[in-house]
Amino acid sequence: MIINNKYKYYFYTSLLLLSFILLFKASYSLSISYKEALNVFVNNSVLSLITNSSIYIFWQNDIALRLPFILFYVFSVILMYKITENYFRYEKDRYISIIIFMILPGVLSASLLVNSAIVIIFFTLLYIYYYQKYNQHSYFLLLLFLFIDNSFAILYIAIFFHSLKTKDTKFIYFSIILFTISMYIYGLSTGGKPRGFLVDTFGIYATVFSPFLFLYFLYTIYRAGIKDDRTLTWYISTTALILSLVLSFRQRIYIEDFAPFVVISLPVMLRTFFHAYRVRLREFRTNYNILVFLIIFMLSMNVILTFINKPLYLILPNPSKHFVYQYHFIKELADELSKRDIKSITTDNEELALRLKFYNIDKGDDYFLTLKKYDYPSERISIKYYGKELFVAYLIKIKWKNHIFY
Repeated sequence: MIINNKYKYYFYTSLLLLSFILLFKASYSLSISYKEALNVFVNNSVLSLITNSSIYIFWQNDIALRLPFILFYVFSVILMYKITENYFRYEKDRYISIIIFMILPGVLSASLLVNSAIVIIFFTLLYIYYYQKYNQHSYFLLLLFLFIDNSFAILYIAIFFHSLKTKDTKFIYFSIILFTISMYIYGLSTGGKPRGFLVDTFGIYATVFSPFLFLYFLYTIYRAGIKDDRTLTWYISTTALILSLVLSFRQRIYIEDFAPFVVISLPVMLRTFFHAYRVRLREFRTNYNILVFLIIFMLSMNVILTFINKPLYLILPNPSKHFVYQYHFIKELADELSKRDIKSITTDNEELALRLKFYNIDKGDDYFLTLKKYDYPSERISIKYYGKELFVAYLIKIKWKNHIFY
């Protein structure tokens, strides 16, 4: 690769800028969702350990909730940068590859939410980096993965197929053992009847990548397969993709279990594209230029909507159809209760109660909060974005019976 140090500075500047934007978004724009609240207060998992450790250190606030996943995102991007050090002929190609990886819809959104996707991406890239640097598998990491997440069973399958190619008998058996242990610990749901979820899965992947990028991804993994250009990364991504599609015939899959292994193949895709683009004369690049424009346009729209999405409520007839509806309103509701000097409530909505608990609104007997309209005197609390009412709750003062005054 032709080295140009200015792209190194471009990379770190871009990463630093995007990290600050993510921190700002985490602090001011998102509320805790019900699933995230479960990870904080109820569940016993690696995600719970990560989030509660951060909250213990930085206190209970939105930054502390999301900071670990932003850090996993930063370290994942740096690892991808290291992995692609000798991957491209030109440093500019490497920089473009990293920037696209940084703003992939699935990667960018995973950095802001309490979910396992960005954690899986980081550890998978760490494993690939180790394999690339030392040309051998890491026993320690593979064993560690057993205790991180059930989705690493996919990685074990991929290593099995890769070991068949390299004729590494030791790792053929070792990967089978690890896969078996993973299935024993976590199990595998294969129930259900065929219900057409295959189309849904394609749609989700198109969202994770952006539609045109996903189509080109399918082409590149097919091309690498038939040309016998099958690296460890190719095996990981292809195995995850095929398994997700096969399982989609019978059930709705958790995309967080599969997509992290698929997105790591982005450099493979872009290296194929740059090669195909440059071997053609300028007058024969029209289709490629159109593809580039469409991909850049879709990715740009994704970045804008990731950071500035509340205005969409103005054009949506049903606010609940907003793609981040479950991450809005609760912080504002907690602020409204605090303005009324209310620190505790009872409610008929357990999800609401758990989310409010994160903002220090505990259970109590003085006020009843509900999302339903009852025939009792109540105060209507309205949450508005850009002047449009989007969320309504009703606050009822509970009258105490048999109250004794001294």
